[in-house]
Amino acid sequence: MQVPVSWLKTFVDIDVPIELLAEKLTLAGLEVAEMTYIGVPQGHVEGIRWPKSEHLIWDRSKLVLGAIHEVKPHPNADRLVMAMVDYGGPELEQTVTGAPNLFEYKGKGVLEKPLWTAFALEGAEVWDGHSDEPKRMVLKEKPLRGIPNRCMVCSEKELGMTEEHDGIILMENDQNFKPGTPLQDVLGDIILTVELTPNLARCFSILGVAREVAALLDKPIKLPSYDTVMEGAGIKGEVTIDIQNADLNPRFTLALLRGTKIKPSPQWMQRRLKAVGQRPINNIVDVTNYITFEIGQPLHAYDFDKLKERTGGKAPTITTRLAKAGETLETLDEQERKLDTHNMLVCDSQGALGIGGIIGGAETEISDSTTNVLLEAANWSFINVRRSMQSQKIFTDAGTRFSRGVHPSQAILGVQRGIELMRQGSGGQVAKGIIDEYPKAAPVVTVDLPVSEVERLLGIAIPAQECAELLKRQNFKVEIKGDSLHVTAPDNRMDIGSEPATGQADLIEEIARIYGYDKIPNTLIEDLTPPQWANTALEREELARDVLVSLGLRENISYRFTSVADEAQLSPEHAPSSEPYITLANPMDVEKNVLRRTLLISLLGNAVNNARYVNRQLTFEIGAVYLPHEGQQLPDEPRRLGLLLTGARGVNNWAGGAPTDNMDFFDLKGVVENLLDGLHIEEASYTRSTHASLHPGRSAQLSIGSTVIGDFGELHPLVSKTFGLTSAPMLVGEFDLDKLLDKVNPNTELVDLPTTPPVLQDIALVVNDETPAATVEAVIIKAGGNLLKSVTLFDVYRGDPIPAGQKSLAYNLVYQTDDKTLKDEEVASVHKKIVKAVERELGAKLRA
Repeated sequence: MQVPVSWLKTFVDIDVPIELLAEKLTLAGLEVAEMTYIGVPQGHVEGIRWPKSEHLIWDRSKLVLGAIHEVKPHPNADRLVMAMVDYGGPELEQTVTGAPNLFEYKGKGVLEKPLWTAFALEGAEVWDGHSDEPKRMVLKEKPLRGIPNRCMVCSEKELGMTEEHDGIILMENDQNFKPGTPLQDVLGDIILTVELTPNLARCFSILGVAREVAALLDKPIKLPSYDTVMEGAGIKGEVTIDIQNADLNPRFTLALLRGTKIKPSPQWMQRRLKAVGQRPINNIVDVTNYITFEIGQPLHAYDFDKLKERTGGKAPTITTRLAKAGETLETLDEQERKLDTHNMLVCDSQGALGIGGIIGGAETEISDSTTNVLLEAANWSFINVRRSMQSQKIFTDAGTRFSRGVHPSQAILGVQRGIELMRQGSGGQVAKGIIDEYPKAAPVVTVDLPVSEVERLLGIAIPAQECAELLKRQNFKVEIKGDSLHVTAPDNRMDIGSEPATGQADLIEEIARIYGYDKIPNTLIEDLTPPQWANTALEREELARDVLVSLGLRENISYRFTSVADEAQLSPEHAPSSEPYITLANPMDVEKNVLRRTLLISLLGNAVNNARYVNRQLTFEIGAVYLPHEGQQLPDEPRRLGLLLTGARGVNNWAGGAPTDNMDFFDLKGVVENLLDGLHIEEASYTRSTHASLHPGRSAQLSIGSTVIGDFGELHPLVSKTFGLTSAPMLVGEFDLDKLLDKVNPNTELVDLPTTPPVLQDIALVVNDETPAATVEAVIIKAGGNLLKSVTLFDVYRGDPIPAGQKSLAYNLVYQTDDKTLKDEEVASVHKKIVKAVERELGAKLRA
């Protein structure tokens, strides 16, 4: 938020350097991210170093306030005029200019009231207003179409205030400055860019920041005037209010201004709006924006005659209600919006006039022909406003404030101040009375705060009287009752909790902020650090992550939200699961309205997005799934591990091209095996999988001992087609992480590297085609005993001369002991034992 110091000073006296003030604000939680200097020099405070900014410093003797008393025609140029300027010198200075906003005064003789402007004398340094690139220039005397000229009346661009160069600055001298007053004292300013977090809703206005400054500097706050001159016929009977949902619209106020005239707003208001990044429009709309930034209460103005036209000349009834299905509204940004049924609307009998708290409708907006203005100041549910902004994809200054929280008490203040500023800036009469519907008054928050609690949380003793004074500086009402403070929060402090625990913590934070975080001394913890207890589940989960990352996989972190229809795509038949889902009552996206039952939907969803940019993906995800059970209030939330591989087996490198063949089932199986090795898990076995999402002939089920851990393999072709992932085999797996990590051996035995040579032999066995290789391997390991160190399958063959219905499995066998070199006869004895075991238990035959 942009905070002009000149505007801030209208509410609080600032007697410290602005750089020091910025430091204090930042320490108090209102981070000043940037300071923009307009015309004034940058200050230097010892111990505080703000980044220096490149800006134009206005010379106090050469850039001054000027008063134009006459605008004469130029004798040699129709597009130039000669302004006669009083700059505090002995006589008027004649300066030639082409400023278009002076032409209406040309040839009218001495003006009844002078035009106040920024005046640059010879030798002054200004920005070149005609250059597209930032360029400085120093004024020197030169003739313009035959007329000597040594001075200049300035535009905002030439002074470095804005990029506006359509005319010179014309201002109101409401502080009665004399001609020749240094321009620094008139228009010089510093803009603070304050980064506000959502919990600082009270500071989304100049007055809100001023309250913080007043508290930090221990200065009184000067509130704006809320007095209103009401001389017109009463508003009663002209319009009525009907609030249909007080929870979403606690308060609604209206005021009426008759006989107004649309014109530019006063220069002082335009300058302030520009300083906070707003574009001036006219004297009615500008007031609504001005009050939004001044006190933080958004306003909306209606053309009252257009409202009456909609109702056939009858007194309109302003109704606030939820939108109906299919309802639409053209908003002020000229967009036709299809409204959601949770959008809170401002309506009349003919339909919607605006989205409550966010934006008005185009049909009743203020125009140049407006003469009667109906001004609204209301209050809205911050949750509803936030939700409507998200669903409608519309973000406004009003919505920003209402979505963070505005107290209902501000509505009456906003409408009173707003309607009076409109009257002052545009004429007309304010109708007597204000219509104020307030069906749901906000509660008064009171908190009892023991002083001992302040010391307990802050670690320092602050006397009760000092605590009270620090809170009173922030407009809290405080009564000291013994060793406790009875505190009543002001209505602008909606961040103070009403419950004792939260309320006390909030108040202690306020005491610490104004006392000064930098004044709280550093102390050592009195107690010894407690012994650390291992979090075994987390440590093992992190170990699994580390192993997978070392294997070249990247971790996905996904939202847990999905839909029943999306998960149905994991079935080849697109059949929705018969199992129940956890349904979200208030989903952020209507298409993501349940909690997932499987990680596969998240993995594949990410794969679809990533496939647009890369052809090779190796990813994993660790996260919860949600399994509700009838009669159980909360669902089970087991952790799952998901794996996904697709694309080429290798990557290109400087030494040559990568293998062009794609990864297959065995690449994924290798990842699983390496994961088990890294986790020191033994007794793994693999059987054919029946998982509906996987290819029936290229998938497996992983078990550790008798515990089924999960399934992995190639994605079913029909499922791949549904997701549009058909360029390469899509390899996925999902495992019960809790069951997997339970099998981790916490006491891993480390052995020395072997010192004896191994004996290597191969064995080829012909077995039934349905016999899993893992079963054959288990029999071999059992029969090999202690001499057999490892078994590796290296070939699978079907075809002549192997009989139909059978296959040949070839294994590398490694025999080795730790204490001696094996003899041939010892190895041969074990080898024969293996052959007999597979023949006996599996009907296998040794391949010739």
